[in-house]
Amino acid sequence: MIVRQKCKNGVRIVLENIPTVRSVAIGIWVKTGSNNETPELNGVSHFLEHMFFKGTTTKSAKEIAESFDSIGGQVNAFTSKEYTCYYAKVLDTHATYALEILGDMFFNSTFDEGELEKEKNVVYEEIKMYEDTPDDLVHDLLSKAMYGSHPIGYPILGNEQTLSTFNGDTLRQYMKDFYTPDQTVISIAGNVDEKFIQQVEKLFGGYEGKKKETKIEIPILLDDKIVRKKETEQAHLCIGYRGLEIGHEEIYSLITLNNILGGSMSSRLFQEVREQRGLAYSVFSYHSAYQDSGMVAIYGGTGKQQVNQLFDTIQQTLHTLKSDGISAKELQNCKEQLKGNLMLGLESTNSRMSRNGKNELLLQSHKSLDEVIDLIDKVTINSVMEMAKFVFTDEHAIALVSPDGILPEGI
Repeated sequence: MIVRQKCKNGVRIVLENIPTVRSVAIGIWVKTGSNNETPELNGVSHFLEHMFFKGTTTKSAKEIAESFDSIGGQVNAFTSKEYTCYYAKVLDTHATYALEILGDMFFNSTFDEGELEKEKNVVYEEIKMYEDTPDDLVHDLLSKAMYGSHPIGYPILGNEQTLSTFNGDTLRQYMKDFYTPDQTVISIAGNVDEKFIQQVEKLFGGYEGKKKETKIEIPILLDDKIVRKKETEQAHLCIGYRGLEIGHEEIYSLITLNNILGGSMSSRLFQEVREQRGLAYSVFSYHSAYQDSGMVAIYGGTGKQQVNQLFDTIQQTLHTLKSDGISAKELQNCKEQLKGNLMLGLESTNSRMSRNGKNELLLQSHKSLDEVIDLIDKVTINSVMEMAKFVFTDEHAIALVSPDGILPEGI
């Protein structure tokens, strides 16, 4: 059972007791990411995430790492377009200790200038590593092609130019503007009972602040084409279509459609592009849902001389899907796969903590597994086909990373 509590200052706490395990996962979720940044501050959300691990008023960066290593725990963080999460997974006997260290990092990070300059170099290398991974880079380029200058299209890592301008004051001001109680959720899942909420509230229920008033425009999806030349063995192609925002009432029809199209080894794209034609080793589709928009993307990697053939095969697969429809067996198999993935994916305390934290932060609601399964079961052939016609139109964005940097004619 999920227990929710709101502190007087606005911090929300969500706890799921799982007495059959011996671990506890704790996550601090903050509703800010690259979507809240300006062009000058692009990358600050991600850089701040890094700096939380670089020392507090009581612990050095090494001592923070040793604190978790000494109890056999795990600690990490990540930044997305719309939120940032700091989390730890430990044995249930160390839950209080882990919570206190996370709280120390959250409230007492010093942002030492020496550590800050060293960490800039680390992120510079992270950006270079990303640039050297074309099958990752192409997805960032697709976001830019679809969203243009809107912040949702910004790269989460930022760039070397913006990063070079950040200092301790930049990070402190950003925290003051966005790391506020009303934007923060503490999610806990594992072998702890409701008494643990009192410890969380003691640490996080007293600080004050109000989110900076900013107006984020609803993005207008574009159909731009972006090509990047890279010394690669393959050409990496991404095609982007409009999707649905998170929480949309038809989201499960789109999830089903995506899975049938390119979400598994039995999907249309995998079977046609890889198994039948041997055009790609990796081909798949995915849906990214944001608060005000969504994107369906199709990816495939192939030899530069086969890009046209890959694109045409993908388009033909979409045309066949829309014209011929899907079978009852295909729909039933997809539903069972989605339900199985859902159940199996929630067998760890980390995944439970993540699900609850994200739901509380973005939706302020929590559907039970039975409710989600019921929504999957209610998806029909008609609802999937209506969604296919809505999503897969002639309006789409293109991103390509290839050895010659040339977009073939006809794409």
